[in-house]
Amino acid sequence: MSLFQPARRRDPQTLVEEATLDFTMGDIPAALVKLREALTDDPKYFPALHALAEIHFAQRELDQALVAATAAHVLRPDDVHINTSLSRIYMEKGDKPQAEHFGAQARMLSWKDELKSPPPEPTKL
Repeated sequence: MSLFQPARRRDPQTLVEEATLDFTMGDIPAALVKLREALTDDPKYFPALHALAEIHFAQRELDQALVAATAAHVLRPDDVHINTSLSRIYMEKGDKPQAEHFGAQARMLSWKDELKSPPPEPTKL
């Protein structure tokens, strides 16, 4: 066994979780490194793309946020959260028609989810 074995790569989900913690703690550079590592392993890993979009949005790096969010949307166009993110990004960029489009998509997807799970029956005393 060699002393200089390559470091074992962490799975993308672990990297996203760690990046989320880093971001929460204010360590943006560490979060970005971990998300890029996750995307190196799996360029189509939706949670990493969405997290990357949100971090760039929080940093007001709107063009980078849009690139990551668009890539995530291609993978999961019916995800309410990525549609909401795209709406927020476009609104900040001043593109109201696109913001409204993705906002409407998010609302429709949310309503669809609500219709799939009806409210519980009222309890009888």
